[in-house]
Amino acid sequence: MSTWEVALLRRFGYNWKAATPNIDRLRMEGTEADPGMIPVFPSKTFPNHYSIATGLYPAYHGIVGNYFRDPNPGSNDTFKPGELDPKWWLGEPIWETVVNQGLQAATYFWPGSQVKKGNWTCESRFCQDYNSSVPYEDRVDTVLGYLDLPSRERPSLITLYFESPDEPGHETGPDAPQITAAVVRIDTMIGRLLAGLEKRGLDKDVTIILVGDHGMVGKSEDKMIYLEDLASEVLIPREWVMDYTPVLHIRPPPNLDVTTIHSSMARALTSSNMNNAEFLEIYLKEQLPPRLHYSHSPRIAPIVGLVAEGYTLAYARTDKPITCGGEHGYDNVLLSMRTIFIARGPQFAQGRRIPSFENVELYEIMANILGLTPAPNNASLNFAASVLLPLRS
Repeated sequence: MSTWEVALLRRFGYNWKAATPNIDRLRMEGTEADPGMIPVFPSKTFPNHYSIATGLYPAYHGIVGNYFRDPNPGSNDTFKPGELDPKWWLGEPIWETVVNQGLQAATYFWPGSQVKKGNWTCESRFCQDYNSSVPYEDRVDTVLGYLDLPSRERPSLITLYFESPDEPGHETGPDAPQITAAVVRIDTMIGRLLAGLEKRGLDKDVTIILVGDHGMVGKSEDKMIYLEDLASEVLIPREWVMDYTPVLHIRPPPNLDVTTIHSSMARALTSSNMNNAEFLEIYLKEQLPPRLHYSHSPRIAPIVGLVAEGYTLAYARTDKPITCGGEHGYDNVLLSMRTIFIARGPQFAQGRRIPSFENVELYEIMANILGLTPAPNNASLNFAASVLLPLRS
C-alpha cells in the first residue's frame, strides 16, 4: 500500500467564497476538522510548518518565529526564512523519521525540509530547492511522477507546498476578489492531483491530508499601536526589539532588570498618552498563558507583547507601516487564525466531522498511518487513534 501526505496551504473559510468542487469532494470522501484546525502560537508560517512536521510546540522545536535572534552571548546570528543551519531546527521532522526507519520521503518546498540533519540528506531527487516561480502545475506533476517509480524507490511520504492564498492575502486582506481567484487556483491543482491518482489506480490507496498553517485577518489604519507612545514611562530602544507584530519581542541588555522594564511598560499602557493601549498586553514570558506553550525557550525574548485581533504594532509613526492588507500571528485561540484539515484515505472515515485540534497532533497521525515509531512530541495521548480507522488487512 502506498501512503501519502500532501499539505496544501489555504486559509480556513476561503473555500466558501468560491466554487471548490475538488476540495468539496475530499470533504465528502474524508474527515474534516470543524471549525478548522488550530495553529500553534504564534500563528506564523515557519513555526507552524515545523510544528506540523515535528509534532512539537515552537518552544521545543526552536523555530519560535519567522525572524528571531540567537540569544547566546557573543552571537549576532539571526534566524530568517531560508536559514538552513541545523542548529536552529530542533526535534525530528516526519521526513527524518521516515528515512530513519528505512523508508523514502520526498518534500516539495516544505519549510525546514532542505535542512540536512540526522539521516535526512535532502537528496536532490526527492528534495526541491525552494523556488516560488515554479508553476503549481509542475509541482503537482513532479509529485505524481514520484508515484510512477518502482515500489522499492517510491516515497512513502510526500509533502507539497503552495504559497497561495497566503501571499495575496497579505497584500489584499482575506476578503478581496484576489483571494477567491487564489482559492479557485488551488482547487484546480487538487483536481489535477486527484485525476493523476485515479489515472494511476492509486486513488483508493493513497492518503491525502490537506492542511493550512494559519488563518488571516484584515488590518486597518485605525488599528495601529506605536511603541514610541510608551516614552512617558519608559524608552524602548529599537535595538531591544526583536520583532514587532503581532507578537512583540523585547530583549533588554543583560545588565538591566527585565521585571522593572516590564512594570514600566505596563504602567505606560494605563496612561492617556498611548493610542489603542487597551489592545496591547505585555507579559514577562514566563507569565504568558500556559495554553500558548510559549515560555520554555531561550530564543523567546524575556518580554512578550500580544496585540488584539487585527491590530498592528510599529515603533514610530514616521516608520509609515503598512496599515492595510492581511495579517496573522495572533492568539491561536481566535477563529480567524484557524485553518483547514481534510484527510482522505483508507484510515479516514467518509463524511466525518471531528472537533478542532492543534496541529501538533499531525505528526503522530502521519507516523501511525506509515507504521512508524514516532520521535518524542507534544501530541495528546491516543488522539491519533481516535481519528484513524483500524487498518484493514
